[in-house]
Amino acid sequence: MVTSSLAKGGAEKSSATLTHILHNLGYNVHVVTLLSQVEYAYSGTLFNLGEFKDKNDTFLGKIKRFRKLKQYFKEHHFDCIIDNRYRVLAYREFIFTKYLYRHIPVIYVLHNYVQEKTFTPYKWLNVWLYKNETFTAVSEEISQKFKKEFQIKKMHTIYNAFDFEKIERKALDSNVLEAQKNTYIIYYGRIDDQHKNLKLLLNAYKASKLPAQNIKLWILGNGEDLNEIITYTKKIQLDTHVVFKGFTVNPYPYVKNALFTMLTSRHEGFPMVIPESLALATPVISVNCNSGPREVIQNKVNGLLVENYNINALAEAMDSFIFDKTLYQHCKANAKQSVARFSIEKIAKDWKKIIERT
Repeated sequence: MVTSSLAKGGAEKSSATLTHILHNLGYNVHVVTLLSQVEYAYSGTLFNLGEFKDKNDTFLGKIKRFRKLKQYFKEHHFDCIIDNRYRVLAYREFIFTKYLYRHIPVIYVLHNYVQEKTFTPYKWLNVWLYKNETFTAVSEEISQKFKKEFQIKKMHTIYNAFDFEKIERKALDSNVLEAQKNTYIIYYGRIDDQHKNLKLLLNAYKASKLPAQNIKLWILGNGEDLNEIITYTKKIQLDTHVVFKGFTVNPYPYVKNALFTMLTSRHEGFPMVIPESLALATPVISVNCNSGPREVIQNKVNGLLVENYNINALAEAMDSFIFDKTLYQHCKANAKQSVARFSIEKIAKDWKKIIERT
């Protein structure tokens, strides 16, 4: 498996999970990381190419890294490569597809609906490089979009997998939150307003009746926009109602004890917070962005789907979960079972099938 890193993002987290899946299926797994950061547990042998990048990131250093990777592939005679990288630089994609991966079957994984974060800017190049290659995407919307855009002949959808038993165990790690159960709603993830649109979340929360009911908004995470979001919270006079908890390795006790989870992103690939939250019987209110939420959330069955960028609609959805107890309990009761199809056991079968075909 080739991945950018094993740290920080949802794509990287799903890559780490996939190493466990492949290992448990009996495959001899090797993981190549292009950046040095490793935070997520993984299975298999790690070849950390990022460590060489940290030591020498000159043009000559890049050439040496390409050669090291080519030699690594040559020494191990891999049966298949799973490529989890973002493929946005034209020269690099040419090197990977025509030099590094030459004569080795490759499965390319798509994690993002936004083309600028997924492929090079050149349509003709993407068609030439990839139309005959094997792809999987983490949502059906991503599959259909890029299959059509770049004439990709072998496109499949394999959702991100979740170890629900592990998530439930980790959610029980702390009993400290019991006294605060059902007194807050939660957002957890990267503090990146351009992507996650946290100002929409804050504006909708302010427009709702939740602050008046003393139901707080907890924000878990860190990121480049943390100070900006804290400042904005004060500007709109919510600083006594919004609690910034910072980054936590284990957010699941907080999620389990929350009334519901919020997602207000401008775009996604397959937002992992939605199945994680539902697996803990915590309903989700999400904007109906591309892509992923509407492939998991059934409106008024396990959560609420709301028109994106609509502050009032989002506020009304929050209020409905507080004041319409029947609706809330209905969604809560359906939450856990609604994500059973994303279990490691079920997704493993999909991966085994596509690897054996490649």
